[in-house]
Amino acid sequence: MNARLRCISLSTFVAGALLTFTATVGAAGIMVMSDSPLEPALSKVVDLYRQQTHNQVSLVFDPSPVVKKRIEGGEAADVVIVQPDFAEDLTKSGKASAGERPIIAHVGVGLGNRKDSPAYDISTVEKFKNTLLGADLLVFNSVKSGQAFESTLERLGIAETLKPKIVRTTPNGIFEPVLKGNGNDIVAGTIPLIATTPGIKLLGPLPGDLQSILAYTAVLMANASQRDTAEGFIKFLMSPNARATFAENGAK
Repeated sequence: MNARLRCISLSTFVAGALLTFTATVGAAGIMVMSDSPLEPALSKVVDLYRQQTHNQVSLVFDPSPVVKKRIEGGEAADVVIVQPDFAEDLTKSGKASAGERPIIAHVGVGLGNRKDSPAYDISTVEKFKNTLLGADLLVFNSVKSGQAFESTLERLGIAETLKPKIVRTTPNGIFEPVLKGNGNDIVAGTIPLIATTPGIKLLGPLPGDLQSILAYTAVLMANASQRDTAEGFIKFLMSPNARATFAENGAK
């Protein structure tokens, strides 16, 4: 390679390195802690945010009660996305900034079973009830969505009948008993998690007024290290593109 070509190659390399360095320096990074049921949808929304802003987002997912406990225990975050009552508690304790707490998404509850199990029709209350009564095992969690599902069973008058078949777990543990089972096993949980868990298929949402909708709000933390970027991220979550991506991934 002659001197002229070496000079051009070196100049190109330096220019590329400078562009990469400038982009890296210019990009802001924030920490976001979110309730687990939003993971499939929020991950896609954050991908879109990164593409449009070049800002970096670190995501941590846990159930709302665990997110609240972690924040109260001293863990740092710029934005927290949880159910409204947990957001209210964080604001009262001074961990979250007072002010607007926009609802950014809603998630419904549905039923699922193993992919090799029958695809039951649960589109009506009667079909839904018969599907539950025919289960060998019925698994749901011990937090808000599970409590709502428990109330549904009581409304249908089948809570006592199903009691011997019910297994209550942590929010992240609802799928394991079904995946390890070999009977007519059914899981009740948030629709995005059912729809995206390997080995599990979504039978459908709870029908009619039996449906329970969980709302999620985005909260700016009082000690946010990247306050402007965090506020911009929350605004982005309310944008038409973000809302469309949420809806496409089961969180309307």
